[in-house]
Amino acid sequence: MITIKSAAQVEKMRAAGALLHQVLEALRQAIQPGVTTLELDRMAEKMIRDAGAIPSFKGFEGFPFSICASVDDQVVHGFATKDHLREGQLLSVDCGVILNGWQSDSAFSALVGSGSAEAEKLIRDTEKCFWLGANQARPGNRLGDISHAVQSYAEAQGYGVIRDLCGHGIGTEMHEDPSIPNFGKPGRGVRLQAGMTLAIEPMIARGDWHVYLYDNDWTVATRDGSLCAHYEHTVLVTDGEPEVLSFPGANVKEMAR
Repeated sequence: MITIKSAAQVEKMRAAGALLHQVLEALRQAIQPGVTTLELDRMAEKMIRDAGAIPSFKGFEGFPFSICASVDDQVVHGFATKDHLREGQLLSVDCGVILNGWQSDSAFSALVGSGSAEAEKLIRDTEKCFWLGANQARPGNRLGDISHAVQSYAEAQGYGVIRDLCGHGIGTEMHEDPSIPNFGKPGRGVRLQAGMTLAIEPMIARGDWHVYLYDNDWTVATRDGSLCAHYEHTVLVTDGEPEVLSFPGANVKEMAR
């Protein structure tokens, strides 16, 4: 069942999103050669708990970390490790918080130091996929309009759109209805209404979209070994412009241009 959030509930999600934005910006600044993803994980957990919130990933269905740290061909759910990050690697960081019972979920990809032009472009294009999708999160539009916006831009750049994983509704639970694929046809699916809160998260590969699951039953990677980027925010459908709860002040329409 899709839940429509009240103004008071949205305000709580706005606070959770603002905290998560602070955490992820701090992590982004900390990414450099020689750092370990386990250090990033501990940093995130400390910031979240110091703010009186809970890291929503840690312990979720047994997941052992506060962040997902996915490197290079890993798509999502990478485990934090003691391995030192190396110059040129592509790191995707996904994190969630629970503040006063309400959730926010966000992810970004970044290069460790400097990397290839192809990796930089993949990251930029994956972010653009998100903004194009988020720009469709308007009352009267359909869920498929979001999905199609992501897919059409990604495939026009020659990328593979990961199909085995998708975005989702979010509120008091991390994963709520509806599921939000990153591929689809416009004008199809659930009609969007003001008060819906959606975690839109393109996962885009430089190669083929097929994936496989590690033996740890969590980490997903591209089957052909190609690089993958991930970008996610928690988005509120309003009566006007879409609001990105996990990126305070972002102008969706401008970013989608």
